Amino acid sequence: MITNKTKYALKALMVLADEKSVGGAASTIEEIAERSGAPKRFLEHILLDLKRAGLIGSRRGRNGGYELIKDSRSISLAEILRLIDGPLAPLPCLSRRAYQRCDDCEDEAACRVRAVFGGFYATYILMVESLTLADLQEDAQPLERFGLTGPTASD
Repeated sequence: MITNKTKYALKALMVLADEKSVGGAASTIEEIAERSGAPKRFLEHILLDLKRAGLIGSRRGRNGGYELIKDSRSISLAEILRLIDGPLAPLPCLSRRAYQRCDDCEDEAACRVRAVFGGFYATYILMVESLTLADLQEDAQPLERFGLTGPTASD
C-alpha cells in the first residue's frame, strides 16, 4: 500500500507534467495544492524532496513556482515510490538497493517466506519499474499491457 505522501507526490507530479505538456508556466504551490487535492503544508515538504531528487525545479519571482524538469516518460513510478517511501521490497533480504539479511534467517536459499514473497515481488517490481509518470497522465489503462484490468475491491 502506498502512503498518502506518495499519493500526493504522484498527484503533484501529474499536475506539473500536465502543465509542461501544454507549454505552461511554472505553478505555484497554491495552484498545485488546489489542482492535486494535496494539503499545502504537506505539499511543501514533498516538493522539496522532489526538487532535491532533480525531478522538479523552482523559479523565483513574479512568474515563479515549480516545474517538471525531467521528461515524464523517463520518471518511473518505482523511482518516485523509493524516493518518498524508501525501499519497495516486502522483506529486507529481497531489496536490491537496501539489502539486509534478516536477523532470524539461517539460510536464505532455503527460506520459504523469502521464496514466496520473492516471487510476487519480482513481478511487482518489473511492472512498477516499467510504468512512468507519462502512463499516469494518459487516459489509457497501463495495466492492460500486462494483461491485467483496473483495480478491484477484493482486499
